[in-house]
Amino acid sequence: MVVPFAEWLDEAHGIHFDLDRGGFAEALRHKHDGTVVAQEDVWPLLNEFFDGQMSRQQPIDGAVTAIRTLAEKADVVVLTNLLDHRQDARAEQLRAVGIDHEVHCNQGGKGAPLAEIVERFDPTVTIFIDDLAVHHESVEKHRPDVWRLHMVGEPRLAGSIEPAAHAHARIDHWGKALEWIEARLADGNPAHAIKKEEGQTA
Repeated sequence: MVVPFAEWLDEAHGIHFDLDRGGFAEALRHKHDGTVVAQEDVWPLLNEFFDGQMSRQQPIDGAVTAIRTLAEKADVVVLTNLLDHRQDARAEQLRAVGIDHEVHCNQGGKGAPLAEIVERFDPTVTIFIDDLAVHHESVEKHRPDVWRLHMVGEPRLAGSIEPAAHAHARIDHWGKALEWIEARLADGNPAHAIKKEEGQTA
């Protein structure tokens, strides 16, 4: 989402998004004077983007193939940080690029809604994949038995984002991630507590 959002900000609002900063706090600046975009203005910009520009988003390399492979042996559910009224649009946008699976929207940490999804499906193994560290921490709190994979698939962002401390692994490429996920599924064991040597970048 971040790269198309940055491109749209530049085109439509004259705002530069410094992708190397890896966050919104200081990254959004007005091009005409270099001042930081006020925090209260960020959410309206995000809302405008998702209301009219969601089709700009494209899957990262390898995502569609990997998800289709996983769907042959596991249930795939998309949990996305969007307002609830955008659920249908998000599902349609994903279908358009070849990802046709159940979609849930939430606001805030993903741990609680993920716990509800896990309870409903009652799987032997659950694997959570996300690019934001805060969501891995949330999932660890609500469902510590869920495997957590930190993936930052956008190369322009990956180098500036540290591995999430509450994830079991950090892998930024779907090819390698698929191997890691399939190994967890094959083992059939719930996640264990994280050791210090985990969270390595691959």
